[in-house]
Amino acid sequence: MENIRSLKKTYTDFTHVKVNDNITLSLADSGKTVESMQKSGKVGSIVSMVFLYLIIGILALLMIFPFYWMIITSLKYNDEIISIDQTLYPTIIMWSNYVYVFQTFDFGQYMFNTIVVAVFSTIGTLITTVIAAFAFARLKFKGREALFLVFLMTMMIPGEMMVISNYITVASFGWIGTGQTIYEAYAAMIVPFWISVFYIYLLRQNFKQIPNELYLAAKVDGKSDWSFLWKVMVPLAMPSLISITILKFMGTWNSYVWPNLICNDDSFRLISNGLRGSAFADPDTGRVSYGYQMAATVLVTVPLFLLFVFFRKYIMKGVGRAGIKG
Repeated sequence: MENIRSLKKTYTDFTHVKVNDNITLSLADSGKTVESMQKSGKVGSIVSMVFLYLIIGILALLMIFPFYWMIITSLKYNDEIISIDQTLYPTIIMWSNYVYVFQTFDFGQYMFNTIVVAVFSTIGTLITTVIAAFAFARLKFKGREALFLVFLMTMMIPGEMMVISNYITVASFGWIGTGQTIYEAYAAMIVPFWISVFYIYLLRQNFKQIPNELYLAAKVDGKSDWSFLWKVMVPLAMPSLISITILKFMGTWNSYVWPNLICNDDSFRLISNGLRGSAFADPDTGRVSYGYQMAATVLVTVPLFLLFVFFRKYIMKGVGRAGIKG
């Protein structure tokens, strides 16, 4: 009998926790408390998630609205565009604005110039970037780190400050000035931008992640540095190379200041220069036809938009891999 009383007392002590002289909690009450805390935690998580998506949605609308406004402006007639009473949709859809771009505006020539400059500029940048990144990542020579540090220091110099030196360089080659040909204009727009310190840094960081044992094994097998670079390192770093290709192509596509500075003839310039030209202005009044201008802008923006949509994962993957190891 005494053993039974002892067991009951032990069970009571086990199932009840005394907080103070007036409050005693049982395990059942404790379970309810934990359950209520879990429910409140779920509610808080849902509220925070809704708030997060609300903020993301607002930011997305702020980013999308300019593109939407560009599209609807390209479908309006000019009097509606400059009217005080603006609408979120065109009252009369003017598909003729896009017809004008191909019939009157020299859209094809500008696009051809842009594609040629973008393709050859990207190819040249890839070649110099791969070779320089390999040298800074794998080859051991005196002053390598100091030279790379100097390269990184040039990233702090604004690109606008290099315009004068680049202009003097291409002028000394005879690529600008009176009698400039289209091939000289192409060379002046392409060659000065074959070197990018940022892309070299990006690819060097990716090359440094490749185990050094692969390089030593290749040397044991009798492979040269050149062979190891193109057969081993380049395939392994392909995500970063794809990212560099896309970013360089997009940067050249959007170039404006330099082509406008060194090209003597409007027909040599890029599409970004053509969009700001006089082709959209009325010769009598000088008033710009914004509907035509926005239609051409839409046609220029769509290729870049599709390029980013289909290759965005490669951009994120390439940049992400380059930041894993310093």
